[in-house]
Amino acid sequence: MRARGRPVLRPVAEGVLVHVSEFIQSNAVVVEGRDGVLLVDPGVQDHELACLADDLAGKGRTVVAGFSTHSHWDHLLWHAKLGSAPRYGTARCAADVREELSDPDAKAKITEHLEPTGMADQVPLDRYGLITALPAGTAQVPWDGPPVRIIEHQAHTPGHAALFVEELRVLVAGDMLSDVLIPMLDLFGAAADPIEDYLAALRLLEGVADGVDVVIPGHGSVGGAGEVRARIERDRAYVLALRAGEVPDDPRIGPSAQPGYEWVSDMHDGQAKRLAAKRAEELA
Repeated sequence: MRARGRPVLRPVAEGVLVHVSEFIQSNAVVVEGRDGVLLVDPGVQDHELACLADDLAGKGRTVVAGFSTHSHWDHLLWHAKLGSAPRYGTARCAADVREELSDPDAKAKITEHLEPTGMADQVPLDRYGLITALPAGTAQVPWDGPPVRIIEHQAHTPGHAALFVEELRVLVAGDMLSDVLIPMLDLFGAAADPIEDYLAALRLLEGVADGVDVVIPGHGSVGGAGEVRARIERDRAYVLALRAGEVPDDPRIGPSAQPGYEWVSDMHDGQAKRLAAKRAEELA
């Protein structure tokens, strides 16, 4: 689950940089603006967040806005050294976070969840989930920088958003289009048809694919020119195989999985079983 080495803020396109966490190659994305930067999904461990803040400070860059692509814990983190800029999310994402934080034990549950990883005391939760809901249907991130289009959909989690920086030809995909993780469907939420939700989201991303030279997943490697369509097709093939009850021919699971990601096969098995159970419940 973890790569080794000090995280480094590195450019992946003109005006766009990435900072990679040891935790499942989590990508924090920096988009440069006139007066500061937009910071998307910063994470994950305390020393990594502090390193990111120091790297930005070393470049003379201030965080003027943040954005969380969705409501999972590793996309809702922050650090005091990053400052107090507004942190945005879609209305549905923010509603999920509010509901989670209404539980007084919410942060304790995250810490408990992290115990097996050895990171339970390394993930800062004091500024966890402090995001501002954008009005439903908001089309762009409100900040003084290159226009960043919000592509909201219901795959993975309610109110999940990809961000398209059209003039820089960069797609920030959130927890989709990964080269190491399979599509993770919202099988435990209230989604009536999580398969169709995922396919619909892939169609939305396909709609901007011709304008994308760089695709940045929430976890995994950054993809270069032409790779976005290949990743969309691979994710679609996986989801269609899952719907058909077939074993996907997918390099992210089975013997061809990248070293250190063998556990993704277990994730697939869990999804297949949950989907079968969901079908059985609907037929009962």
